[in-house]
Amino acid sequence: MGEAQAINLQTLRTWTFITNHAQILLAVAQDPAATVAELAAAAEITERSAYRILADLQRAGYVRRRKLGRHNVYEINPSMPLRDPTIENGSVRDLLSLIAHADVEAHRQSRRVA
Repeated sequence: MGEAQAINLQTLRTWTFITNHAQILLAVAQDPAATVAELAAAAEITERSAYRILADLQRAGYVRRRKLGRHNVYEINPSMPLRDPTIENGSVRDLLSLIAHADVEAHRQSRRVA
């Protein structure tokens, strides 16, 4: 165990800490005008699953869909509760802060390189 071994990220994708519903929600937060195909690709799931998850999120009030011309634009309700008993007082806003912090850190890193 003296030598560090390279980690193959592809093998880590066999499971994830964040559900597909949360991954779609985070993908929508990053690009509200993304197509279902783009959201599915971001979450690494099928388009059919992405459609089903978006429908679940819309029915529950987490996401609202608006038509903008021929395209859909999604809006997230950040005040909705996270539906997880271990973090019962958490809100969607808390989940979205995960990517906000990542975006800020990525921005800082890119500024250091430039």
